[in-house]
Amino acid sequence: MPPNPLAATLPAATLPDRLWLPDSARRDVLETPFGLYIHVPFCASRCGYCDFNTYTASELGPGASQHDYVDSVLAELRLVRHILGPQLPTVGTVFFGGGTPTLLPAEHLAAMLDEIRAEFPVAADVEITVEANPESVTRASFARLARAGVNRVSLGMQSAVPHVLSVLDRRHTPGQALRAAEDARAAGIARVSLDLIYGTPGESDEDWQTSLGAALSAGVQHLSAYALIVEPGTALARQVASGQIAAPDDDVLADRYEQADQVLAAAGMGWYEVSNWATSAAGRCRHNELYWTGGNWWGIGPGAHSHIGGARWWNRKHPAAYARALSVGDSPAQGSELLDDAARRVESIMLGIRLRDGVALEVLSERGRARAGEAVTYGLLDRAAYAGGRAALTLRGRLLADAVVRDLTD
Repeated sequence: MPPNPLAATLPAATLPDRLWLPDSARRDVLETPFGLYIHVPFCASRCGYCDFNTYTASELGPGASQHDYVDSVLAELRLVRHILGPQLPTVGTVFFGGGTPTLLPAEHLAAMLDEIRAEFPVAADVEITVEANPESVTRASFARLARAGVNRVSLGMQSAVPHVLSVLDRRHTPGQALRAAEDARAAGIARVSLDLIYGTPGESDEDWQTSLGAALSAGVQHLSAYALIVEPGTALARQVASGQIAAPDDDVLADRYEQADQVLAAAGMGWYEVSNWATSAAGRCRHNELYWTGGNWWGIGPGAHSHIGGARWWNRKHPAAYARALSVGDSPAQGSELLDDAARRVESIMLGIRLRDGVALEVLSERGRARAGEAVTYGLLDRAAYAGGRAALTLRGRLLADAVVRDLTD
């Protein structure tokens, strides 16, 4: 591990020995958009398809609790402030993800935001997003979050069809997501996003159309739609392996995606990333754009990942191990890596190609540029964008985005 560059500015007794920033990253932190991601690893129950780093009450074990979690987050925020030193980046976005952040009392999330403002310069137009499940929020809890500065909420709707929600092990009813969207706006949170999942076994074309129509009826500015993926080790994977339910069909997934893009475009929502649509540029998720455009973010919480100028690290996964490290003044970081220029270039292509504007042809290798030309011929990249010096996906290219990326980066 390289020596910690803060060794000369922090007392040795308080210097975390497993978190470091090379000089190149330290220079970059002031020049690149910066956000904070706060992971809240708690869920009321585990959805069958989910493999996120989350825990129900029965899975937490000793040494961790939802009630004490706010103290650990506040401790890590103070640690981040010390590691970055006197020249602090301005926080442009804050994203509470999970898990289910709204399982915590709204006052705890507000306390985290108060600490961020106390420790960092914060942009006047900061975007503050909270993920929520529809059954975990009320108009009163939204109002408390709005007073704390939350100005965007992302609701896990997934479907508007009861039997689809049942297969996904979701706890809310079809109408709760729409009511939660209305409650958020009534409480003063103007920007609302809905998440949908398509390709659930047993879902029909009509079911998917119903979900899209219901989501659009909520009048939100942003929609995310994700193909159902059978992740190893999940309850869904076990059900598929035992033959209880069928695996999602690739052709059906492609049809569902095309259906979504057509319906959403007709309603005035344009795609800006393969799985995301917005009514305008202002409706996009600025925090997620950090990930896709090479920005910097510091991940707070168990298992959270961070990236500063090519330096990347990740925290201990279990909430008890995370809390224990912070309680003794140690960094919760478990591992790290420093990407070289070649790796950063490949990552920028992998992520950038998923965006509507794509990537500049000049960032591709000579072989990649040749393959981009072939991809235009095959209808995978937009011909007009290519003529203008960019590689941008067509609708067909979006369906085969992973294969396009492999061709452009091999």
